Amino acid sequence: MSAGEDTSHILSGLTHQLPDRDPEETAEWIESLDQLIQSQGTERAQFIMRSLLQRAGAQSVGVPMVTTTDYVNTIPADQEPAFPGKEEIERKYRAWLRWNAAVLVHRAQRPDIGVGGHISTYAGAATLYEVGLNHFFRGKDHPGGGDHVFFQGHASPGMYARAFLEGRMSEEDLDGFRQEKSKAGHALSSYPHPRLMPEFWEFPTVSMGIGPMNAIYQAQSNRYLQNRGIKDTSQQHVWAFLGDGEMDEPESRGLLQLAANENLDNLTFVINCNLQRLDGPVRGNGKIMQELEAFFRGAGWNVIKVVWGREWDPLLAADKDGALVDVMNETPDGDYQTYKAESGGFVREHFFGKTPQTKEMVSHLSDEEIWNLKRGGHDYHKVYAAYKAATEFEGKPTVILAHTVKGYGLGTHFEGRNATHQMKKLTLDDLKQFRDHLRIPITDEQLEADPYRPPYYHPGQDSPEIQYLQERRKALGGYVPERRNTAEPIHLPDDKAYEVAKRGSGKQMAATTMAFVRLLKDLMRDKDFGKRVVPIVPDEARTFGMDSFFPTSKIYNPKGQNYLSVDRDLVLAYKESISGQILHAGINEAGSTAAFTAAGTAYATHGEPLIPIYIFYSMFGFQRTGDSFWAAGDQMTRGFIIGATAGRTTLTGEGLQHADGHSPLLASTNPAVVTYDPAYGYEIGHIMKSGLERMYGPDSKDPNVMYYLTVYNEPILQPAEPEELDVEGLLKGIYLLAPAKVDGPRTQLLASGVSVPWALEAQQILADEWGVSADVWSVTSWTELRRDGLAAEEEAFLNPGSEPRKPFVTEQLEGATGPIVAVSDYMKAVPDQIRQFLPHEFATLGADGFGFSDTRAAARRFFKIDSHSIVVRALEMLARRGEVDQNAPKEAFDRYKLNDVTAGTSGNAGGDS
Repeated sequence: MSAGEDTSHILSGLTHQLPDRDPEETAEWIESLDQLIQSQGTERAQFIMRSLLQRAGAQSVGVPMVTTTDYVNTIPADQEPAFPGKEEIERKYRAWLRWNAAVLVHRAQRPDIGVGGHISTYAGAATLYEVGLNHFFRGKDHPGGGDHVFFQGHASPGMYARAFLEGRMSEEDLDGFRQEKSKAGHALSSYPHPRLMPEFWEFPTVSMGIGPMNAIYQAQSNRYLQNRGIKDTSQQHVWAFLGDGEMDEPESRGLLQLAANENLDNLTFVINCNLQRLDGPVRGNGKIMQELEAFFRGAGWNVIKVVWGREWDPLLAADKDGALVDVMNETPDGDYQTYKAESGGFVREHFFGKTPQTKEMVSHLSDEEIWNLKRGGHDYHKVYAAYKAATEFEGKPTVILAHTVKGYGLGTHFEGRNATHQMKKLTLDDLKQFRDHLRIPITDEQLEADPYRPPYYHPGQDSPEIQYLQERRKALGGYVPERRNTAEPIHLPDDKAYEVAKRGSGKQMAATTMAFVRLLKDLMRDKDFGKRVVPIVPDEARTFGMDSFFPTSKIYNPKGQNYLSVDRDLVLAYKESISGQILHAGINEAGSTAAFTAAGTAYATHGEPLIPIYIFYSMFGFQRTGDSFWAAGDQMTRGFIIGATAGRTTLTGEGLQHADGHSPLLASTNPAVVTYDPAYGYEIGHIMKSGLERMYGPDSKDPNVMYYLTVYNEPILQPAEPEELDVEGLLKGIYLLAPAKVDGPRTQLLASGVSVPWALEAQQILADEWGVSADVWSVTSWTELRRDGLAAEEEAFLNPGSEPRKPFVTEQLEGATGPIVAVSDYMKAVPDQIRQFLPHEFATLGADGFGFSDTRAAARRFFKIDSHSIVVRALEMLARRGEVDQNAPKEAFDRYKLNDVTAGTSGNAGGDS
């Protein structure tokens, strides 16, 4: 049964379609169940009910799957464990935390600063965090290795407030909230940003939906390390704190089945169900907790609801006829939100007053007592019981749905209001009311002295409460959150591992994708280094020629392979293993990127360096999962991203949606991504070696980068590495590949990736047919050349009077004469990135517009990027300079039939797509 808006009446949902032919007998059955519960408790009743349902199924009795339960706590009061902490002490400093978190945001909103902040999220979720931080979340010094906690981004002020009480942050630090440059040295990032606070935050979470996805793959990565024998992670738990509104993001729900399929009982989601988005209720007419319960249970998760606080227990125990539970079930979220914005009398009339029975149930309670009937997410006992059950549950991941109030305790202007996203300041009356509610020992005079700067509160490190707080963290293994970068250095492969890339392909044709795969295979064979490589592939391993990895490296599956493979007779048969090395995510680009992030940050999260190598259809990388790569950059992920089947005209047959003409541009927007477009295997070898040294070499000054390499599926003759190769130029972005072969009018041909052979062909045509002398340059990275050029301009700008540094591309082409023709299999904006740094006349050929299906030669002729187009463009520029005959361009245009797509010759058939 769905728990959507029209099917949320849970009690009648199982029976309303069937007639009750004997109500008296029905009552006797219900009475028997009630007596069982009273005499033997809910645990025994649960077993009996499950046994009956199982028997009903075996007898073909049509009993629907129950995906939702009543709108009450999953854990009955009689099954709650005793709370082990000192609740009065914890409640006391939790109040200080909530005060300091709110004051931090309020002070950042004073008129001379005004940088914003979220004041209500932590106020409503403080109990959820504090139960974990006092009793569950293990730090890095725990013998088991420590937990991984994904904090809800908008609750960051609460984590800063706790660090302040712990002595990890000062008042000056708190006043640096959202002022990362002007308060350098005492700055706090707005949200969890590891790159900005690399010793504090571990996981970036405020791009909604990415946190849940990455948490799932962090839990998988932990098991992967365990099953491959790299690290014992059996005691490490992953916690993800999420918002109920955030669960509408497709990424938040779209990968739940992976966690269930792999039995990731090392994972717990805690969803803060305050029923409120930024602008209104999440499900005004429905019930988001019921919907999420159904969704998670249907996906195979263990679900624990924490709906009501302990004050409700006597009322529910007295609810013999289920009238109160009926009202709870039938009240939509929009009403629940309204109740917390009104009064106890309003709740008495509009909630309990729905039936005579429920109205009578609270007749002995005052309006204030009714108002103080808490929701479960604010009750230490209820939350502790849920966390304990989650960590002890085996075989499934757990989701805890905790009912809370956004802005809890902040006063009537904030509590439960839709406007809380825009409301970031407390009035003087708000401050006084909040102070009184939390019993903060701050006087009216202190608040009135400067309402924009109410004081933080800290009782001193010697106070009993702070001593208790410190003892709890010490017992759990240290502070959380905390990020460490203490990985042991790894032994990088020696030159021998790159020999296959240097040799070329001889007489055999091979695409750069295949050249890369051959190199990767040798790197994985390295005795010390190979086990650190994590190949990640969506459902395209065979396309990329990586099926050769199946027999030896095997595909990771925590359950092994328990079926008879259909291709078992093939040499390269599909092979899954518990200790498999390849992460094969299926048709799942988002999940693959999350897996890449988890593996690429293992050096920090586990102290175990891994080298993820994620290979995918280039069109479906940065275009589809660009936000995830930004989060990966924020988390300081290291690894290689391989955009295979690249280029707008190289992937024949697949058509528009597969034809990548712009991924280098998209990648260039991410500062953490180093982008290359190599033409040959030996270029790939040098780039890979340099990348590994940058990420994990002992002398690296900037290791926190991801390398993006575009590789192609068109088979070509891969040349051996030239003896006098300009390795520095190759790595910095451009080197002279083929000097001109004749004397004559000069031109420079710049090409990258698959277009280099067209430029070489154009060089030959220009020499043989037109007497033109052309140098061919291999541009391995237009983006890195541009970044270097911009950096040189910035240095000159910031150092007036100093001799400006020349951009590298300017230096490389300084002695080269004649006009430049730049070409690639991408849109013109890709080569155009370097235009401003060259004094030469500059023309760009590119594949702008939509892609389409056709032969490579026809597609290249259509876009005018093939060898003959290069020739004509060079002749046009030389003719304008008077260096060739004025009629040469038209003569060449006609001779090569440049407008006839069937006359193109650049490219060959072959290569998997």
